Amino acid sequence: MSFYKKFVFPYLSRHDAEKIHYVVMDVLKFVCKIPFAPAILRLIYEKKDSRLERKVFGLRFKNPVGLAAGFDKNGVWTDELSNLGFGFIEIGTVTPRAQLGNDKPRLFRLKQDEALINRMGFNNEGSKAAATQLRKRKTKIIVGGNIGKNKTTENDDAVYDYLKAFNDLYPYVDYFVVNVSSPNTPGLRALQEKEPLKHLLKTLERDNGRKSKPKPILLKIAPDLTDEQLDDIIEIVKETRISGVIASNTTISREGLQTPADEVNAIGAGGLSGKPLNQRSTEVIRYLAEKSKKSFPIIGVGGIYSAEDAIEKLKAGASLIQIYSGFIYEGPGIVKDICKGILKEKF
Repeated sequence: MSFYKKFVFPYLSRHDAEKIHYVVMDVLKFVCKIPFAPAILRLIYEKKDSRLERKVFGLRFKNPVGLAAGFDKNGVWTDELSNLGFGFIEIGTVTPRAQLGNDKPRLFRLKQDEALINRMGFNNEGSKAAATQLRKRKTKIIVGGNIGKNKTTENDDAVYDYLKAFNDLYPYVDYFVVNVSSPNTPGLRALQEKEPLKHLLKTLERDNGRKSKPKPILLKIAPDLTDEQLDDIIEIVKETRISGVIASNTTISREGLQTPADEVNAIGAGGLSGKPLNQRSTEVIRYLAEKSKKSFPIIGVGGIYSAEDAIEKLKAGASLIQIYSGFIYEGPGIVKDICKGILKEKF
């Protein structure tokens, strides 16, 4: 058991999950201002090896391990997080207008399941503020922009929210992710239906095509989709010519949890992430890869807590992977561990 998991996480987990997140990141930001500290962090947490490099949707990643959206919602910690070995960082979800998100508390740990439930509700400072933050960044790590609609925007007008966030972030991110799969914004998942989704993606790609240098656009999907809906996703990706898919977002399912049902019910609504999502997200990746004959890249995310978990996703058909809950439960050493494991497998 690592020092982090034995001593650090038990201490951190005694505090409110959302509050301690900001405390820890404030500490990291302070540490990174100390001379030579960023270099020392990179020495500890980064695994450099040309065999880890991946070229996916036209971008060259130094390694295939990314940080999923939700951790750095406003792009304020990209420089600091880049010292922890990640191959790329995805910010967001960013909406065009700032919004507070849902009422607190809204982030909960299920320690018995090594899982999280969140109902954050796209709390962020808006796309202009995120753009301002990213404009200041010094590192050249690949950054993705995960975009969504504001809670008060009707679905019929959602496309305008996505366009606004897209255009605000365009100069400062390397790829985009269209988030229509969060369970925490009322009605958002209705945008995953075939016709609304095609209209949204075609509109974004049309705007993207007018840019001097179009950027990859990916779609983040829910793990709760049926096979028929996944077939629709494959068709939509081909028809709209977007660059790929992220599989998957959090789940609304509560099946198979070790945490007592009364505790889970007391938490209430929200998206579940972590170890319980591992198997389903891998199933979705494998289904998409096999059914599409690997015609588009997939970023695999959901329940990755070890090199073995990551390798399973890559073997199922993912080109890259992302971590979130595993990063919180296992600590920053997980990135280097995954990279070492991938090298042993000779991917």
